[in-house]
Amino acid sequence: MKHSVPFLDLYLTVTGDEKAITFLDLTDKDESEGEPKGELLKAVDQLKRYASGEKIKFDLNLDPQGTSFQKKVWAAMREIPYGETRSYGDLARAVGSPKGFRAVGGACNRNPIAIVQPCHRVVGTNGSLTGFFGGLDLKVKLLQFERN
Repeated sequence: MKHSVPFLDLYLTVTGDEKAITFLDLTDKDESEGEPKGELLKAVDQLKRYASGEKIKFDLNLDPQGTSFQKKVWAAMREIPYGETRSYGDLARAVGSPKGFRAVGGACNRNPIAIVQPCHRVVGTNGSLTGFFGGLDLKVKLLQFERN
């Protein structure tokens, strides 16, 4: 089941069920299907708070599909505080693979639960903005949104 929450000029569209969240994307239209229940309802409530500008640390049961390394990176991303950034190298060190910054980039690229697993908060070593599934303009908007 899916539910969408208006955010900026897009929608945060979350997919899941009563037990876990499996996917979150930024979409250009409302893709809601019925009334959310259980964990999906909890996600919608937290996403509404996030979209209103509340500094939130998401507390959701997540079930992202990926390799064990990707899951370690996604868990490390969830520890990046609201409004802050970390480099790919920082995340590589955090998951015990200090030279694995490229692999961290690959895990960020395959992140199935955007915003909650905040890949937009991951930047180059020198602070430069690098690839993002929605484009660098969207990454800039997300970072500015959280810094305001």
